[in-house]
Amino acid sequence: MTVVERREIALVDLLDRLLAGGVVITGDVTLRIADVDLVRIDLNALISSVNENVPSPWPEAE
Repeated sequence: MTVVERREIALVDLLDRLLAGGVVITGDVTLRIADVDLVRIDLNALISSVNENVPSPWPEAE
């Protein structure tokens, strides 16, 4: 095994790295019976941290 294969990352470190850069999650789920679509769910999500460099898109409450 090389050093890269044995590298372990704690879950909190992984989440910190993902939130620092942002994550886009996209998915489709379709429930189909006898070639008839009954339910379709589309998921589009952007997960990112908000700070001074990346402000929130919503106005601040006063």
